[in-house]
Amino acid sequence: MKNIIFVEHDGTEHRVEARVGTSLMLAAVTNGVPGIDADCGGSCSCATCHVYVKEDWLEKISDKSEMEEAMLSLSPDRKLNSRLACQIPITEELDGLEVSMPEFQF
Repeated sequence: MKNIIFVEHDGTEHRVEARVGTSLMLAAVTNGVPGIDADCGGSCSCATCHVYVKEDWLEKISDKSEMEEAMLSLSPDRKLNSRLACQIPITEELDGLEVSMPEFQF
């Protein structure tokens, strides 16, 4: 199990444990983290699991696919460190990963 920190737009932190091999989105949903809607269930066909990856973690996560890039382009809150949580697999090196969430999911 790896420790993940989700930070709501108001600064409220949610520390959860996630299994290696699952997605960041699944870790949020199964632990009741508010702010991750995950309307498509993790199929990368919406942007309701939008997160901002803390800068020092960007090199440790997988690259964005074209499909993820397309979904993120729909978000008015997109930033350089924006990712879809459903597209980030939990790996051994992500213990302590911190992500924040926009105020609204689109």
